Amino acid sequence: MHCCTNKYDYIVVGCGGVGSSTLYRSSCKQELAKKPSLAYQSRKQTELSTFLAPGVLGIEQFQLGHHYGGSQDHSRIIRYSYSEKEYVALAKGAYDAWSEVEEDSGIQVVYKCGGLNVALKNTRAEGRLKTYADAMDINGTEYESLEGIQLHQKFPSFAPKSNLVAQYQKDGGLVDSALANAVHIQLARKYGADVLEHTTVRKITRAPDGKLIVSTSNGDFCCKKVVVTAGAWLNDVLKSVGVHIPVTVTQEQVTYFGTPHMKEFCHKRFPHMIYHGEGKDLYTLPIYGNSGFKIGIDAGGPEVTPSTRNYTPDPVRVKYCEEFLKEFLPRSVGPILYTKTCLYTMTSDRHFVIDTAFQTGFPDVIICVVLDMFL
Repeated sequence: MHCCTNKYDYIVVGCGGVGSSTLYRSSCKQELAKKPSLAYQSRKQTELSTFLAPGVLGIEQFQLGHHYGGSQDHSRIIRYSYSEKEYVALAKGAYDAWSEVEEDSGIQVVYKCGGLNVALKNTRAEGRLKTYADAMDINGTEYESLEGIQLHQKFPSFAPKSNLVAQYQKDGGLVDSALANAVHIQLARKYGADVLEHTTVRKITRAPDGKLIVSTSNGDFCCKKVVVTAGAWLNDVLKSVGVHIPVTVTQEQVTYFGTPHMKEFCHKRFPHMIYHGEGKDLYTLPIYGNSGFKIGIDAGGPEVTPSTRNYTPDPVRVKYCEEFLKEFLPRSVGPILYTKTCLYTMTSDRHFVIDTAFQTGFPDVIICVVLDMFL
């Protein structure tokens, strides 16, 4: 009979953006369960103590903060503008959750620089902006519609063009993703969570007593529930429970341009932008975390696996981004500071997957695929 000495309530597999936040929220839940009265007290007034027998374990196959997946960098877009009303509503919850993290840690991770969606007039992409407007209207989210020269008038850094339409939403912004991941981990540890780095999950099986056994390169761990947030390595982890999620992994990249007009494009003055093209969608983020203006093509990279991907930027995509900036934001262009690669993990329709492996007899294995998407 198998006997685990390492016992937990929850085990989170993968400690990137989604995993680190899951670890934090699970740890908070464990702490409040032990001290229900704390649920009614402000965290500003109460210092939550750690507990002696950890209820939550995070397992990371690499070092925390690694650059092998898709969770790191200085900035990621946060926004209310989606074509689905459900995602606009979820975004409200995300903003509230980040506010709780900032209050709990005392560290700012969200910066509301404003957000733009831009498209050419009389194109299918313009129709996409209409779906954004409808979804925000349903949720009571305010935004400003801009047309032609109005975009240049509001943001003079844009080249004056008469064939553009845009939406500006003042609460759009950026999340310092690398910092946010670290904050989530440190808060989880504050509430008693354990975190194992350099630990590979080999399989998940069922113990005779009904609990789960997570077998790793550093031993076996028992728990009541497992949450799999492993990104591009998702199906490697799920194989042992008989589940395969049809996801596509691609190698993406972002480039930072060393604009000489840094003050003009810093996060305190310039919004993030999503450009909805007929062929390619692009996104830009203002200067934050380094001195470069950031740009990337959405889902423009080749299909790879974690073992076949390389870290070599595609010069064709770099050139495409540079030409785009020269046309639309000419003052943002400067010497290329660097280009870095990452992995996207996407479902065919680019919607979330949050489910369990109940069909194969593992309803206590929770599966999360949370995507980079411009729906």
